[in-house]
Amino acid sequence: MSPLNTLHLRRIFDKLDRDKDGHVSIDELMWLLESTGVGAKRDELELLVGRKTLDLVDFLFFYETLIVKGKGGNNCFVQVQEKHDEILERDLRKAFRVFDLNDDGFICCEELKIALTRLGLWEEHCGQDCKRMIEVYDTNSDGLLDFEEFKAMMLVDD
Repeated sequence: MSPLNTLHLRRIFDKLDRDKDGHVSIDELMWLLESTGVGAKRDELELLVGRKTLDLVDFLFFYETLIVKGKGGNNCFVQVQEKHDEILERDLRKAFRVFDLNDDGFICCEELKIALTRLGLWEEHCGQDCKRMIEVYDTNSDGLLDFEEFKAMMLVDD
């Protein structure tokens, strides 16, 4: 398995920073280790971290030291990312089913319009065109969105 990139680590940092103070505390790191089944003693973790909190830069360095250079510990960050990816995939499948009204594994223009209308997100006067919305992510040009195309659409970072 390849090491996580900075974007993945930033997402993990943001999830760990439960009090949103811009730092990950020993308690937050302990929560990570406990939730992934990695046994660690508080005093050992404090010694390893070398301070009471880590900002993002320190967190990235901590990851680099532990995981990439292999200086101890288990690969708990990868375990957290894998769990996050599983949850995201499950949630995206649930969302896909909201739009795939006939349960055929595809979202057509009519299904998209009906689902958006039900969610209160469709406005006739805005001139939105379902066909064009689908075309943007329809990589195989069949006029439909399959799950992978839907997932790519939902995961776009603007």
